[in-house]
Amino acid sequence: MHIHILGICGTFMGGIAALAKQAGHTVTGCDANVYPPMSTQLEAQGIELTEGFSHEQIKLEPDVFVIGNVVSRGNPLMEAILDRGLPYVSGPQWLAENILSPSPVSPERAALLPLSAGMPLAGTGRGAGGEGKKWTLAVAGTHGKTTTSAMLAWILEDAGLNPGFLIGGVPQNFGVSARLTDSPFFVVEADEYDTAFFDKRSKFVHYRPRTAVLNNLEFDHADIFPDLAAIETQFHHLVRTVPASGLIVSNGREENLERVLTRGCWTPVERFGTPQGWSIGAAEAVAFKQEYQGTLRWDLLGEHNRMNALAAVAAARHAGVPAAAGIDALTRFRNVKRRMEVRGTVNGITVYDDFAHHPTAIATTLGGLRRKAGAARILAVLEPRSNTMKLGVMKDALPASLADADQVFCYGANLGWDAAAALAPLGGKAATHDDLAKLVAAVSTAAQPGDHILVMSNGGFGGIHEKLLEALAA
Repeated sequence: MHIHILGICGTFMGGIAALAKQAGHTVTGCDANVYPPMSTQLEAQGIELTEGFSHEQIKLEPDVFVIGNVVSRGNPLMEAILDRGLPYVSGPQWLAENILSPSPVSPERAALLPLSAGMPLAGTGRGAGGEGKKWTLAVAGTHGKTTTSAMLAWILEDAGLNPGFLIGGVPQNFGVSARLTDSPFFVVEADEYDTAFFDKRSKFVHYRPRTAVLNNLEFDHADIFPDLAAIETQFHHLVRTVPASGLIVSNGREENLERVLTRGCWTPVERFGTPQGWSIGAAEAVAFKQEYQGTLRWDLLGEHNRMNALAAVAAARHAGVPAAAGIDALTRFRNVKRRMEVRGTVNGITVYDDFAHHPTAIATTLGGLRRKAGAARILAVLEPRSNTMKLGVMKDALPASLADADQVFCYGANLGWDAAAALAPLGGKAATHDDLAKLVAAVSTAAQPGDHILVMSNGGFGGIHEKLLEALAA
């Protein structure tokens, strides 16, 4: 099959392209901005890329066009596809139908379930073509999806289960964001963002997981959802798709998730973050229903990562990996790129790169670094780049989220609100710059030996990390 992907350079659609290529399909694609590193990764896999969305691309005559959610009506190629009645499908639907392919679990795997999960599985006979069907483990939540998905995939890998995966980042244990294997297990980062312009359901509704992780739930994606209730409805759509023989692993500290589950749940639920479920206590001792399972020994920072670890261990246990083995595997876990990734140290000044862009994520990331840094100074460098942040929906929560920083530098270009006014409660420790070069100069001038510079953005931030390291070296 030949597929042509519109919006191929996004993390998710780039992963779809890689999976399709590994599955033996001919893959081509286009995007408005075809540039490294995604373009380089795709071309290395033999995937031909086209700059822009010219209607001339219909001459490629693929079997189907796979449409990313960056594409909207008015896009010239999309209009040509619609005018000619050519076949098209969303990325999540293509993934579900061609890679995940929900079907009954094989008898071989079903036989293991009572041992690993403590629950029988009904209806496990193979359907037609059932040999290639996947046991999908989906990780959803406002925060921590990428890290938890990477932890879960690594635990399964360390246990010899050779999982496939599609993750919205690059787990350093694997070096790639997407992989297709002959294993029945497939880990997918389950995003609540909308599927496509013609399908406004959340992406995760398509995946039909047998194991579902609900990490947390807050208001986000203000360009798509009018309020928190709308997001909760989408999460309940996901809950409705998990079979009674499956498992939901849910954050027991989250009232919003509890509200979702009380709307109706037909699947066993294991909660984490509470003594009645999965918990982690002093000296990183992990327990399930207050019974000791093992001790977590690693260098990751923050309470959020401890919670991510509990969710991953619980989900892996459902797939047959004993909790003790899962906990042990995490001692060898290497985090995802752009999650507190050290980009370099110059003159005793360490520069970190982190994906945090929502106030809650900013606060938890800074909190984790503060515990590591102790009394050392933290210089927070923030780019409010997500659609939600650009709209200013979260601007009033920013000052409190940055409380652990000693100095704050904000890049205020291309915002629809006044960043300096929003950060005014921080007083003299906050500065806003609309020019990237001036921002770099200000940060490098303020930095002193022993400082930690934490750069937070969900984009490339103009290559600020290298610019900072060069300025510090000079």
